[in-house]
Amino acid sequence: MSELHFPWIEVSILVPLLGAVWIHLLGDRDHILHYAIGICTTTLVLTIGELVDFLSIGTFEAHDHWPYLNWIFHPDVFVVDELSAFQLPLVALIFLVTVMSTLRTKAPRFSLKLALVSETLVLATFSCRSSWTLVALLIAATIPPYLELKNRNRCTRIYVLHMSIFAGLLVTGYGWLVVVAGPIDGGYVDGINVSTLLVPGALLTAAALLRSGICPLHLWMTDLFEKGTFGTAILFTTPLIGSYAVMRLVLPIAPSWALQSIAVLSLVTAVYAGGMALIQREARRMFCYLLLSQSALVLAGLELVTPIGLTGALCLWLSVGMSLTGFGITLRCIEARISRVALVDYHGLYQQMPMLAGFFLLTGLAVIGFPATIGFVGMELLIEGAVDVYPLVGTMVVIAAALCGITVLSAYFRIFTGHSNRTLVPMHARPAERIAVLILTALILGGGLIPQPGVASRYHAAKELTRQRQAHPVSESNEATVAPLEATDH
Repeated sequence: MSELHFPWIEVSILVPLLGAVWIHLLGDRDHILHYAIGICTTTLVLTIGELVDFLSIGTFEAHDHWPYLNWIFHPDVFVVDELSAFQLPLVALIFLVTVMSTLRTKAPRFSLKLALVSETLVLATFSCRSSWTLVALLIAATIPPYLELKNRNRCTRIYVLHMSIFAGLLVTGYGWLVVVAGPIDGGYVDGINVSTLLVPGALLTAAALLRSGICPLHLWMTDLFEKGTFGTAILFTTPLIGSYAVMRLVLPIAPSWALQSIAVLSLVTAVYAGGMALIQREARRMFCYLLLSQSALVLAGLELVTPIGLTGALCLWLSVGMSLTGFGITLRCIEARISRVALVDYHGLYQQMPMLAGFFLLTGLAVIGFPATIGFVGMELLIEGAVDVYPLVGTMVVIAAALCGITVLSAYFRIFTGHSNRTLVPMHARPAERIAVLILTALILGGGLIPQPGVASRYHAAKELTRQRQAHPVSESNEATVAPLEATDH
């Protein structure tokens, strides 16, 4: 396996962890928020360096140079490949802009230490291939939100119940898989009959769908958004860890018919969540269902197992992560000024916060794949890939996107139009919030106006993932063959 020129992976994982320890030792100080922003910025720079180094090598996967955690983990546990190379900077960016958009008055309620620990766990998860380490990291990542709920004296029954079931399914399913398949090479198994993998595959699929919030296993997600801080809920859901679990644990062992069944279930969830988002009377719940709808579309594309559909899903994964994070931190900034936002009245906030209003509309339109935004090409490829499998599936994608679009515009009019109520407290965006807005705006518009580099890299990753799946068949029927990009280009 190829090596990076620097231990980017392990350093980027350890920086936020050491930063959390440092902030804990500092205690409650006035500049603790600035320190957290600096730590998240350093982590983002390291993950970008990792991406650039990986692209310069020109290989499908690579591990760290001078891996200094060999005494704890196997050298090939933490590996960057074409699936995770772009997700790692995305995760670091999500944590950075969320911390930057935190008001100093809200810092005691939103635990910066737990946020940095969560960043370490999520980065380690996205750097890990199928192994017991990945299972442990997926379970450990559920602990920080629980600690926050306990610290706020909120009821944790629903969250604990769902995450306990998730952990149980994950451990049982992967343990069963190891027993029946023996040593697992990167998640793939050879020479195993599909019926032997049916039970562990079903358990792992159920765990991944629960973590993704697929209907009817989504109750924990609405509960977390309602009872937890908005920032923690955003950090726990927008990286789409459930989709990553599907790619690492389910995709290598599931037959095509099972994956397409999961895709149909995900599309039903996307339409259901889009309809639910449209009728919500509170902004947090609206955002939760909007996120659930879009993440279900990503999961549906990942399960189509066609190069075009998989390319669209990988592109949409990046765009949904960026645009929904921007959409969420905009709502969070508004909440920090006027408390929770009700969608039954017109608040007329445009004149008091025009920058946030424009960013709200931009990120909302990017979520549904509006032209000239980063989500446009990904949504188009996803629809085309879905139609190739079954025409009705493509129709459901369009319906889900339409419902989400109506939701975004309705929320914009409710929050920013209407009679303006002047306040004595300034409500304009702070410098840190403006920087976060400008970063995400540049990425959303840049990815929409110049999409070719990102689409080409995602298509190459989709071809390689499809090739690996064909090289490790789990049944007598082969998977979809890789079609040339030129044959499907319009």
